[in-house]
Amino acid sequence: MGALVAQPLWHCLSSCDVILMVLFGFLTLALFRRGTSLLQHTDPDYSAAYVVIETDAEDGIKGCGITFTLGKGTEVVVCAVNALAHHVLNKDLKDIVGDFRGFYRQLTSDGQLRWIGPEKGVVHLATAAVLNAVWDLWAKQEGKPVWKLLVDMDPRTLVSCIDFRYITDVLTEEDALEILQKGQVGKKEREKQMLAQGYPAYTTSCAWLGYSDDTLKQLCAQALKDGWTRADLPVKSLFLQMMDANQRWDVPEAVEWMSKLAKFKPLWIEEPTSPDDILGHATISKCHNRVIFKQLLQAKALQFLQIDSCRLGSVNENLSVLLMAKKFEIPVCPHAGGVGLCELVQHLIIFDYISVSASLENRVCEYVDHLHEHFKYPVMIQRASYMPPKDPGYSTEMKEESVKKHQYPDGEVWKKLLPAQEN
Repeated sequence: MGALVAQPLWHCLSSCDVILMVLFGFLTLALFRRGTSLLQHTDPDYSAAYVVIETDAEDGIKGCGITFTLGKGTEVVVCAVNALAHHVLNKDLKDIVGDFRGFYRQLTSDGQLRWIGPEKGVVHLATAAVLNAVWDLWAKQEGKPVWKLLVDMDPRTLVSCIDFRYITDVLTEEDALEILQKGQVGKKEREKQMLAQGYPAYTTSCAWLGYSDDTLKQLCAQALKDGWTRADLPVKSLFLQMMDANQRWDVPEAVEWMSKLAKFKPLWIEEPTSPDDILGHATISKCHNRVIFKQLLQAKALQFLQIDSCRLGSVNENLSVLLMAKKFEIPVCPHAGGVGLCELVQHLIIFDYISVSASLENRVCEYVDHLHEHFKYPVMIQRASYMPPKDPGYSTEMKEESVKKHQYPDGEVWKKLLPAQEN
């Protein structure tokens, strides 16, 4: 794996308003430790492409964005981020957010890169990282956390951030505006409720494939003691409320397994088959763009919808999915975990409750208790609920010490890992 860190461009560009650089290879977790147990991950390179946008403004504010995958996959994502960088360089932030729909489409419809998309795969992951950084920068300059920035926007401004291309047969601008206008009723009361009580969460930390049955029992018991009443388990575990198949089953296999698992009354089964198989999901009764979500909703192929801040095109695309979910009255239960996903998605789901869904029925947000120590503004969990962030931004900024230690390939962590891997 070659060095993929972009050179700090501000040394050679004196008149630009927005500058982008890429840092790669964060937070490698070769092992997960829980008490005395030890789990070896088969692909242990937990990493993220980390995008930092700086401006020539004297306030020194910078926008930080991430997208999460594993090792060599992140290497490819970083290449894609660098390929998209020209859309950001020398731009003024007010011009970007003043035509956010147009800027979103610039990234997703790049004349050459769209041919390895569009709006899916590695290019879409890179798009998410760049857009996450832009939203972080915008919110910081407004002095608000992203959820509050969204809540305070008038409906027409929110709608102007969304690209409705490919989804107008289900959701038009007029539909979105009507939903958001209705969401104004009772909004202040729901915001007060979130600030006081938080958004309900479920934990994925008590069960991973590879844990022994004794370890699972121990961790589940501890989770209950800590106040968790909802948990997500891999299919091996066969108990509690939520299960995750990680796209491993064919359609007939999924139907067979779910018939056997029905007696355990799971709330849902996550990713039972290929995420692209719309009719397969309908038969079985996580997606990479709003078009897939649109079809799943049209086909009545899901009962719960999981958004993602790094696989969808940041806030912009998630807004369209949240609005479609509201139109079909399907509860949204976001995907989190990974590197910084919890920090990101908390903003989206809190906004959804306050301004869109206005409901907590059958709704819960995933939480995993690792890697938060690397973030400057980590999530706050109280009484098994996400407490709304109060710091400006998208909660994506990492601590400088963590960046320095975990940057690939020159960070202290990598200098120890690479020789060990070679041996």
